[in-house]
Amino acid sequence: MREIFEGVYELKGRILTKNLDKGKKVYGEKLIRIDGEEYRNWDPTRSKLGAAIKCGLKTMPIKKGGKILYLGAATGTTVSHLSDIVGKEGEIYAVEVAPHSMKRLLQLCETRENIIPILADARNPAEYQEVGKVDVVYEDVSHPEQASIMNKNSVFLEKKGYGLFAIKSQCIDVIKSPLQVFKEVEKELSEKYKIKEKIDIDRYEKAHRFLVLRKKE
Repeated sequence: MREIFEGVYELKGRILTKNLDKGKKVYGEKLIRIDGEEYRNWDPTRSKLGAAIKCGLKTMPIKKGGKILYLGAATGTTVSHLSDIVGKEGEIYAVEVAPHSMKRLLQLCETRENIIPILADARNPAEYQEVGKVDVVYEDVSHPEQASIMNKNSVFLEKKGYGLFAIKSQCIDVIKSPLQVFKEVEKELSEKYKIKEKIDIDRYEKAHRFLVLRKKE
């Protein structure tokens, strides 16, 4: 086993994180014990960031003790792995607009105290302005205004903070080609961010691209 990023491991083609809540699964993932430690398999078919790692991600700004604003937390699949990475010293502010998803997310937060659930619309950052400054804004929102949402939420980022962003082309425009949608989204994001990496994750998520962004000064 080797550590490919801080808190992220690779073993025989599997991506793993050390389980912060030992003995418990979040979404049916496999638990693996190695040298007395328990790790969780990070399924790239269930997580855009997991897919990006499998497809060659080079920059991973999420680290132990980090403060993350996560937009579109859903039931907490990817959030749970970020929880493993940032550890008890870190904080993840998990924003979700759907009440039915929030119910599952709240269950996760009962045993993972570094996740703070927020029932709110990511299009309206004023609803959760008490979050304050964060190291990373992560967006995985199924909405035609994906880029606008990411730009609005840049106000939470520390100077030169990072953005992690999953473009879902079919949620934006089903008529245009994914490449055209990607180009238009990247142009809009360039108002607030520099694009550091572009990773096509089509083999795991059809018509998706994952971006690593850096906030402009």
